[in-house]
Amino acid sequence: MQLTVFIMAGGSGERFWPLSTREKPKQLLKLVDKERSLIRMTVDRVLPIVPAERIFIGTNAIQAKGIAEELPMLPIENIIIEPQFKDTAAAIGFGSVVIGEKYPDATMVVLASDHLIKNEENFCKRILTAAEVAEDRGAIVTLGIKPSRPETGYGYLETEECYIGEPTPVVRFWEKPNLQRAESYVASGRYLWNSGMFIFNIATMNQAFETYLPKHAALLTQIAKLGDAKRNYSDAKLNDLFSKFEKISIDFGIMEKFHNTMVIPVDFGWNDIGSFPALDEVFEKTEQGSVVQGSRVVEVNSSDNIVLGMSGKVIATLGVSDLVIVDTKDSLLVCSKAEAQNIKKILEQLNK
Repeated sequence: MQLTVFIMAGGSGERFWPLSTREKPKQLLKLVDKERSLIRMTVDRVLPIVPAERIFIGTNAIQAKGIAEELPMLPIENIIIEPQFKDTAAAIGFGSVVIGEKYPDATMVVLASDHLIKNEENFCKRILTAAEVAEDRGAIVTLGIKPSRPETGYGYLETEECYIGEPTPVVRFWEKPNLQRAESYVASGRYLWNSGMFIFNIATMNQAFETYLPKHAALLTQIAKLGDAKRNYSDAKLNDLFSKFEKISIDFGIMEKFHNTMVIPVDFGWNDIGSFPALDEVFEKTEQGSVVQGSRVVEVNSSDNIVLGMSGKVIATLGVSDLVIVDTKDSLLVCSKAEAQNIKKILEQLNK
């Protein structure tokens, strides 16, 4: 089996502003480990099962330089630059074209660049199992996270039966539920969080594109014929073809429709670190229940805050709870944890 890894790293990390910027988004930040960025942690996680020459990164021109500097162990040609953002169906399709040219019989593992996984040995074990299922059964396989709470911020996968480590068909994909529905999902024991990790043979995915996203398939065929030009993100023909992609996710476009989608239930300490409140599950807390990183923080009659001080100033809180406070050289963010998902609205105002 030619196992390859494709790490999607084109996101802007808007919900981590002001730490995250367009040039240095969340995946390039040393957010959890003082020595390694999130994307470096992702690459290190798969190196025990996939050599560096078979690990590829999908990104954009703005972030490509920073990624190359962060991942010197990867061949520079393994950084695949998309000329335009057209959502994950186009990104994975384009990645499959480039990787398939070098490894035509590859089984591809698609990962996000900014997830945290505690039990990395168990993670590698599940990836290898998923790859075997993808090869032997012609399936597109995903990893489903055993829910630890009724989370309303994740999509869910419904199964008929759900046992950790045992591959099972996906009955249906469900969008982010309200709290009542999320509670019923968790209580049933048959629902899993959708991790956004996918494992498939490239030939299987090509067939899926032809069946469920034929316009994508036709464009990808034309891109494949561009030769070296498809690796030049400023090439006019490549940009013209990319402009014709419909913006659609791989979930909506293929995974929910494919006749043989399977999931492996897993429990290896997964966190997608989607917004600042997720750090409550990552760091040890003060006696007041707060996450404090960076500058000296003084808490008086305050509790359950997230305080990240990057400017060196003393930060003092008095009589406040459930806040996110982020102090950088250029910006200061103060918001409630409940509003942290909406930080991109601030950027919309700043960019007017």
